[in-house]
Amino acid sequence: MRSTGPAGSELRLRASGRGETLLGKPLATREEKAALQWRSNNRIWLSEAVIRALVFDFDGLILDTQTAEHQAWQEIYLEHGSELPLDQWRACGTPNAPAFDPCDQLERQLGELVDREQLCRRHRHRATELLGGRSILPGVSEFIGRARERNMLLAVASCSPRSWVQGNLQRLALESNFDVIRCAEDVSRVKPDPELHLSVSRALGVEPEDSIAIEDSPIGIAAAKAAGFYCVSIPNSLTRSLSMDAADLVLVSLTAITLDEVVERAQRQGHQAC
Repeated sequence: MRSTGPAGSELRLRASGRGETLLGKPLATREEKAALQWRSNNRIWLSEAVIRALVFDFDGLILDTQTAEHQAWQEIYLEHGSELPLDQWRACGTPNAPAFDPCDQLERQLGELVDREQLCRRHRHRATELLGGRSILPGVSEFIGRARERNMLLAVASCSPRSWVQGNLQRLALESNFDVIRCAEDVSRVKPDPELHLSVSRALGVEPEDSIAIEDSPIGIAAAKAAGFYCVSIPNSLTRSLSMDAADLVLVSLTAITLDEVVERAQRQGHQAC
């Protein structure tokens, strides 16, 4: 076992028939006794700093829904002789961006009211059509499977409506993998507010610092970090140009690393924080 002891020195400890030894020798000197005492004093946090939960965002992280949603709105805008620029849609993922409502924006561009209920219904139907042939993003299945092997709890924290999230998870045969699913209806404030992530932690019975959040946008990262999670960012095609600097770890894909490696990084960072 390797650990950091008094004065930042690195200690290598192992068990023997005579108890703990330092570098293979019986503990005898004052320094060696101090090292053993340090290890004993810190035994609690060393054992408790364990990652117990893995929390996924949904849109753009488990499934590439965002390009389909933009396309569906763009088609509606074009029917009205207007456009929804991709940059404007992309900017919705930044923490300080004003709340964006596609119907509000369309009304401003047209200078007249629209039938919001009808447009939203048409948009959802069209986006679902576009997603019909799409599968989950690379690495998601492997992370879910490995989390189950490690007896970790799994959850989804999404700003989208429950019907959208659960409907797609059911179609992808993923819903049964998750112990908790929290969506827009479950909280009073969504990302970048931390309420969604804190709600997930309470439901799982796990402390935020014992959890990893995987997000694809700056607002998701801001929410996870404000809640106290270790946060991994996997930018998608729409969010790749946005800053992910607030994340603890930024990857091009979940296939670029194993869950075991992410957990090790999170636990090591947790130890350093102590």
